[in-house]
Amino acid sequence: MARTHKTRKGKTPAQSEAIDNTGATGLDKPIFAQPQPTDDPTSFEVKHPSDNPVYKQIDQLNREHKIAPLPFPAPRGLPEPTLTLAAVLGASVNTLQKQFQAKAQIVFHVTGDTGSTRGPETQNLVSDKMVNDFTDDEKEKPMFYFHLGDVVYSFGEAEYYYDQFYEPYRDYPAPIVALAGNHDGMVAPNTNASTLAAFLENFCASEFEVTAEAGGLARTAQIQPGVFYTFEAPPYVRILALYSNTLEDPGVIADDTIGDSQLAYLEAALKRVTSDGFKGALILAHHHPAYTAGSVHGWSQQMLSQIDAICGKTGVWPHAVLSGHAHNYQRFTRLHGDTQIPYIICGNGGHALAKLMRKKGTSLRTPQQLQIKGHADKVILENYDDQDYGYLRVIATATQLRIEYHPASDGDGAKTPDDFVTVELATGKLVHFTGT
Repeated sequence: MARTHKTRKGKTPAQSEAIDNTGATGLDKPIFAQPQPTDDPTSFEVKHPSDNPVYKQIDQLNREHKIAPLPFPAPRGLPEPTLTLAAVLGASVNTLQKQFQAKAQIVFHVTGDTGSTRGPETQNLVSDKMVNDFTDDEKEKPMFYFHLGDVVYSFGEAEYYYDQFYEPYRDYPAPIVALAGNHDGMVAPNTNASTLAAFLENFCASEFEVTAEAGGLARTAQIQPGVFYTFEAPPYVRILALYSNTLEDPGVIADDTIGDSQLAYLEAALKRVTSDGFKGALILAHHHPAYTAGSVHGWSQQMLSQIDAICGKTGVWPHAVLSGHAHNYQRFTRLHGDTQIPYIICGNGGHALAKLMRKKGTSLRTPQQLQIKGHADKVILENYDDQDYGYLRVIATATQLRIEYHPASDGDGAKTPDDFVTVELATGKLVHFTGT
């Protein structure tokens, strides 16, 4: 049973059916959207003061090399912590299999860097458009939303979860699973806060419950096994989620401070892809990007090298790699052997946009090859958007993985993506989407 918490705005926890959110249920099953849609708020309930003074301290500590990655609790279920779509829906595997057989595909949402410190407007632009996707035909409706990290700014504080997470997604009628971004685990200097405390409370609960941070809204906490894990939606999708820790740059998944548990996990997960004979879409996700085209945040070359080493060792490479952190949209193609791997940044889910750094004030033209010392594979910047907030709509079939980019500026009812890419699963090559 859930704990009892005070409510905000006079709301009480709604109870609704796990899959279609109609009818009543107990908390032995998850709850997602409110039973009735409500208007977007125009202001935060908890005022978010400026974090500039704290960041001056952080910048100085960075200059003095006094900030290191932070250790984190081990996930449940090592060596490969696993979470299934059936579990987060509170549904039986047989029920899901019947749905997938009828649809012959799975659709889901992806974006990151959503928590705004300035007010709800920019995040609501994206969440409202995502919610509108549930007006599609049944086959096209998303089954879940995978968050690429930085759920709450600036230090993942519990007091901001209501305004930056629960309220913006109050009408989102599906599960939200997440990886942790650097801001979700950061600890402000001279505080006694514990890294990831609120993230673990709201995304890594051991059972379905309504937390205090929900402020009386209906959504139950997620039941992820920890900050790195495999998320499975068989037979179409398997997402390997890594935690790239708390530094602004670079992302770190293994070093002397935090150990190599994620490398051991990644090797176990990739080996199981082979032992299971998994033929669906394999997606790798981490908050810090492997590549960027020159925005404020840089790439994480050591992290990329560690991942590449394990992919090479196991002989298993992802069909796509998804990241956030850069506060804009960027799509790259990595030419690896005979395959073409999309590396996509979608970090414009609601937090302040970051323009790409341009030489002499000129616009950055695409396509453009990145110049990377010591990197054997060619990497091409194919497209980007540093003007709009937006999200990804991902479609996986038995043979293809299609990733679409939808900017919020197109309007809630616009269904045509501004950018897209399709990977043929059997060959790892980019192709035209053929559907089901």
